[in-house]
Amino acid sequence: MSELAIILLSGGLDSCVTTAIAAERHPLALLHVSYGQRTARRERQAFDQIADFYRVQRRLVADLGYLRQIGGSALTDDRIPVPTSQHGLDGFTTELSATGQIPLTYVPFRNTHLLAIAVSWAEVLGATRIFIGAVAQDSSGYPDCRPEYYAVFNQLVAVGTKPGTHIEVETPLIHLHKSEIVRKGVALGAPLHLTWSCYQAEDRACGRCESCLLRIRAFRQAGVPDPISYSEHANWQVEMGSQRFALQHEV
Repeated sequence: MSELAIILLSGGLDSCVTTAIAAERHPLALLHVSYGQRTARRERQAFDQIADFYRVQRRLVADLGYLRQIGGSALTDDRIPVPTSQHGLDGFTTELSATGQIPLTYVPFRNTHLLAIAVSWAEVLGATRIFIGAVAQDSSGYPDCRPEYYAVFNQLVAVGTKPGTHIEVETPLIHLHKSEIVRKGVALGAPLHLTWSCYQAEDRACGRCESCLLRIRAFRQAGVPDPISYSEHANWQVEMGSQRFALQHEV
């Protein structure tokens, strides 16, 4: 019998495709964490719908509301506006690469909090794998999405769990570009239409935050229609090199 795997499923594109990958080889247990982010309600809805799609019964929804109290991120602190761009994705990448700064949407040390819950649950369930949809390529440069972070974290799991425990964190997307993730999801029949990526809106994706723009570009580069709709107030031009593509939307 295949070994049980725990999947960190936020409800976003990357975690959905990660779930599809893990489902090819393992029975699943799905973990969703609310940490006081702006779109917590909408992400929870996406989690529930994706979990229903894969007919997963083992589900754990955890609350890390203290991360909102800690703040320090545009995702958890209402005093820090979510950065948006009127100039496509280049409006973000040019500025960040020039300054070397970590984006305001980085939640300090968040993935460690999430993974700690997953490891605790894995010990109880006897799961041997934990999957997380971390992406280093085409990402925002978050330090806890780097391959070296997961190499070190797996060492921590090895020394911090009870003897005889064998748990490994897997990051199947970490070296893929976003467009490759989209193609992978399509090939696996992942329910991409159920996913939510926007950092600030819960009714219709804004189309202007970095997460939206990364998603929009990925679908365009993959040659696949994005199955979700975007706000009519979004910037309807997405830059891809020397080309510009109009973004379809519903009003």
